[in-house]
Amino acid sequence: MRGNFEDQGGLFSYISPEKRVPANHPLRKIRALVRDILKELTHSLGKLYASDGRPSVPPEQLLSALLLQVFYGIRSERQLMEQLNYNLLYRWFVGLSPDDPVWDPTTFTKNRDRLQEGDVFQKFMSKLLNHPQVKPLLSDEHFSVDGTLIEAWASHKSFRPKDGSDGDGTDFHGQKRSNDTHASTTDPDSRLYRKAAGREAKVCYMGHATMENRNGLAVAGVVTHAGGTAERRVGAHAQGQGQSGWGHHHGRRGQGL
Repeated sequence: MRGNFEDQGGLFSYISPEKRVPANHPLRKIRALVRDILKELTHSLGKLYASDGRPSVPPEQLLSALLLQVFYGIRSERQLMEQLNYNLLYRWFVGLSPDDPVWDPTTFTKNRDRLQEGDVFQKFMSKLLNHPQVKPLLSDEHFSVDGTLIEAWASHKSFRPKDGSDGDGTDFHGQKRSNDTHASTTDPDSRLYRKAAGREAKVCYMGHATMENRNGLAVAGVVTHAGGTAERRVGAHAQGQGQSGWGHHHGRRGQGL
């Protein structure tokens, strides 16, 4: 017998998001770990906010949402807010009920910057990697650092001589350009770099991930200036930090380079 098709379905649902998530879903264990760590960070988080004024995005939910962005490769915080609006799994992980409104992307970004300036990300990653259920999985003997280029939001036309002798920068073909004599006018921290011989040079940064090879876990990440020695220097820094220092340089652009 053919079932009846109803375009909208029921108006109300009495099943909680908790019951819709499978019991063996990998996010369940991660969610429990994150909740434990966020409880430990309550005092540090409280110092970042005034006692009055409009309520902000709860930092516990903000950090949980950022983890989802990494886990599922969501390309922007605007897309993250869009998916939080209709994805019940994401709402359950972050702690939003089906009726809770999601945040404006600009508001979310401003609150994220507040946590980054308060070194909350470093504390969060350090506590996560030193959690009793995570620390036994890590070793300071088997790790590697892998780097990749991250293109800057700057065009080749913006990469002009530092002395201002190149006009508007539209005709750069045939010119010899280097980071010593040139810089981007729209993103001065970026560098002109090519990954290998024969490849095109790009205005970019270099992102590095420190991998614990025994269990395949990414234990730290850092963005640096692009350069031929950046990967080796980040590797030496990670080795010097050891297991106790993993996560302490997470998210720092060009730190120590």
